[in-house]
Amino acid sequence: MSPLSERLQLFDIGGERMEGYEWTEVEKPFIEQLKGFGYTYIAGTELDQERTTRASVVLDKRLAQAIKRFNPWIDDGNVEKVIKQLTVVQAEDLWSANHQLFNWLFGQGGVVLQDRGSGKKHQTVQLFDFEDVDQNEFLVVNQISYENASGTIRPDVVLYINGLPLVLIECKSPKLKWDKQLPEAVRQMDRYQETHEKLLWYNQMLIVTSRDRARVGTILSRPQHYGLWKDPYPLTLDEVGSDRPQDILVSGMLRKETVLDLLRNFIVFDGKVKKLARYQQYRAVQKGIERIMTQDKPSLRGGVIWHTQGSGKSLTMVYMAMKLRRIASLNNPMLVIVTDRQDLDDQITKTFQNCGFPNPTQARSMEDLKTQLIKGPGTTVMTLIQKFQGTEDDEGHKIFPIVSEEENIIVMTDESHRSQYKGLALNMRKALPNATFIGFTGTPIDKKKRSTTGEFGSYIDKYTIEQAVEDGATVPIHYESRLPSLQVKGDSLDELFDRVFFEYKEEDREKIKQKHVNEALILTAPDRMDQIALDIVRHFESHILVNGYKAQVVAVSREAAVKYKVLIDEYAAGQFETAVIFSSGHNDKEPLRSHHITKEQEKEYIERFKKPFEEDRLAMLIVCDKLLTGFDAPVEQVMYLDKPLREHNLLQAIARTNRRYDEHKSYGLIVDYFGVSRFLDQALEIFSSNDVKGALQSIDEELPRLEQRHRSAMRFFDGLSDKQTEERILRLKAEDTRAEFDVAYKRFAGSMDKVMPSPKAEKFVRDLQQLGAIRLQAKSRFSVDDGLNISDCGEKVRQLVHKYLLSEKIDARDPVPILDARFKEEVENNELPESKAAQIEHAIKREISVKMDEDEVYYTSLKKKVEDLLQRFNDRKEDIHELIQKLYEFREELLKKAEGRTKSGLTPEQEPYFNKLSETFEDREEQELKGLAVDVQQFIEERVSDIPDWKSKIDFKRKLNADLKILLLKKKIGINDASMLVGYFTALAEVQYK
Repeated sequence: MSPLSERLQLFDIGGERMEGYEWTEVEKPFIEQLKGFGYTYIAGTELDQERTTRASVVLDKRLAQAIKRFNPWIDDGNVEKVIKQLTVVQAEDLWSANHQLFNWLFGQGGVVLQDRGSGKKHQTVQLFDFEDVDQNEFLVVNQISYENASGTIRPDVVLYINGLPLVLIECKSPKLKWDKQLPEAVRQMDRYQETHEKLLWYNQMLIVTSRDRARVGTILSRPQHYGLWKDPYPLTLDEVGSDRPQDILVSGMLRKETVLDLLRNFIVFDGKVKKLARYQQYRAVQKGIERIMTQDKPSLRGGVIWHTQGSGKSLTMVYMAMKLRRIASLNNPMLVIVTDRQDLDDQITKTFQNCGFPNPTQARSMEDLKTQLIKGPGTTVMTLIQKFQGTEDDEGHKIFPIVSEEENIIVMTDESHRSQYKGLALNMRKALPNATFIGFTGTPIDKKKRSTTGEFGSYIDKYTIEQAVEDGATVPIHYESRLPSLQVKGDSLDELFDRVFFEYKEEDREKIKQKHVNEALILTAPDRMDQIALDIVRHFESHILVNGYKAQVVAVSREAAVKYKVLIDEYAAGQFETAVIFSSGHNDKEPLRSHHITKEQEKEYIERFKKPFEEDRLAMLIVCDKLLTGFDAPVEQVMYLDKPLREHNLLQAIARTNRRYDEHKSYGLIVDYFGVSRFLDQALEIFSSNDVKGALQSIDEELPRLEQRHRSAMRFFDGLSDKQTEERILRLKAEDTRAEFDVAYKRFAGSMDKVMPSPKAEKFVRDLQQLGAIRLQAKSRFSVDDGLNISDCGEKVRQLVHKYLLSEKIDARDPVPILDARFKEEVENNELPESKAAQIEHAIKREISVKMDEDEVYYTSLKKKVEDLLQRFNDRKEDIHELIQKLYEFREELLKKAEGRTKSGLTPEQEPYFNKLSETFEDREEQELKGLAVDVQQFIEERVSDIPDWKSKIDFKRKLNADLKILLLKKKIGINDASMLVGYFTALAEVQYK
């Protein structure tokens, strides 16, 4: 259906005529579930009766009633002022308006000047009752129309709370192909944001669902950032009574008390991104607060929240802090956020600040920390654990005084597995003896002598590596062993030493070995480092940088890091920039000294590294100890590891590559030059096997999947040789088949992207190239818009395919339009008549689709003629040569139309009006309808042609519609037909007079 028809279609919204799977299987169950939670259901058509106009997105009367209900002291004049403040927003764009309104609704609230008995003062206006949620009005509304100068939209479901449209839901039929359901819903949300900004001013959640698939995002979210809600906590799946994703999401997010809690406490504006908590973050905060509120003793209130690296641990701390502050019985608690590294302290402070958390203060010194901790309720202190060092008493013992014995102090410790097993932790507990301690960790350790849970209490919540990958919160990490002859593996240290020092006598070698040899010495052997540096550059340029991603190199020492920088810069030959970052020492000599940098320079390098490569060419950071923990750069895909790392240090380091970045980053990669994989086996003895399951996946594990995906893509061409190119392309003639092949090819290409450059991928390369070429040729042949765009498969694959096209001299150009003078010549290049017919057919259909809005009646009629012709061919009433001839005749008709040679004799601008009138009034004389068409077209042209932005002037359009309706009524056209034609003709005018 064209956009023109979409605008004009009439719906029976509230009644029994709403049919189809989208209604019965998705929209209706959604509404019924909410009704079960106490929402009031109103059909959009019914709600229209109380709206001022269809342009109104706020239900003013209901909002006014809520304001009076929550603020009984307020006068009518101030009620109007509050509503005006909320509906007339001065903001430069959607983002700013949404941020501003969020702060009014869920932050500081609206303010009015009113006398409540002690003179005029500024009074805060409450818009929600967060304590007694049933005092709020919850409406679920379906198929409500919103109209503005850009047209009319009709979202499937809108949730109004106290008259404000806070949640938008787009439903898609489960009968659509699985990979089109939610993406199409997200595209529709994007269109709403482009054309109807005002509706999105108030929005806090965008939900897309097809019942068996459901996700939630926020304004301006990209498709990959719409998240799952897999746990209905505090409900169980048995209590929900369903394991369908939609039912779980509704139960977990939209119950009255939950949705208000989420809107108030679990949304932050972090930089230029609006973030809504993920289900594991919400669950962890709720469980943590429940423990704080129900346990009598401070020692029992704490515990451990283990959420794997990259799953949003810092934001979970922000959400918990926000909610703790709002719990009245906790009396505005003091919050102490503890880390053990300066970069982590800076990072988490920045996270709190970016999220709008009020006044987090970094302790500058041990004395400053004591001063901050004395301030009491309402204080947020950010500190390093090292600042809990004690001062020496007369006997030389370091002591830290008791600073506060208050109970409403909550201490949240980041990366608690590292810092909490030493005397500093004891000092912290002595200083705050009655505080509650909650440990946050990404890598728990279960050794008895260093037990995270032993220090903090039992687990509050767990979110494992495997769960995060399954949810798409992080990407899986693949492992590749490179240059095995240069790896250091256990007893091969001796062998490697003998090879490096082969020129020495055996007795001299033994002396050197006993005195000097260690892993660091062997790892920095010049020949070995030279080979590895060259291998890193080759691998990085051909398999990582090509897709726009970046890398870290981890060396065994500072000296090795500097050597690697020199070697990599030499081999990179200016293709990208590198930086080396390490902790400098006062006694450092050259070459270390020349690589010393300030804190500000280090921050600048990190910020540059986080930017896309097209914005900043700093693509590789070379480190030894720094930036292996708490460093978050989603653009990083690979870590080149040439250092022994063990236990949590290993898991922390490799997790630098697991952040989601864009739709093409489907995995992180560890390229191992040392042989650390054996340490992962050792980690299984330290951690629970379930906890570290899926931490590293060997590239070899992808091979069975690659085999299967290769077969799935090749099956479309079973029975055809790779020389039968036209026959292969014809197999993709049907749109559904093409879509299925697209999915299969992209999966095959995705597996190839992971396995290359392993030699094990080599046997599949030619098939990948050939299928990529067939895909491009089919898109060109069948007039698909993105003819030469295969960037959806990643740059590595694109280069492989284009190299093949060049070598085979295959011409896969963008589709030649049917009106192009070269079109007939292009068609005749095909050898098979079936290919010729298919190319003409698809080109005609594309032309009709593109031009539909210019004359819907004509193009709809032509479309039906083409379909009838194809049906006759399928019924064997036409042979292939007759089909081609008649398709060419349709092309001639389209050429005449494009050249302005109209059948009616009217101008090209007038004919669409005549065609619509002829379709509507079959019993009227042709000449009469031609005259009316001329009058209407000239009437519209005279009014709009001199006003370039007439489409955006609502009042102007309203008057144009009214005047046009009067003109039609004067021509003896009935009121119903006149109303329909006014909408059609105005939409047509928008196409003609852009």
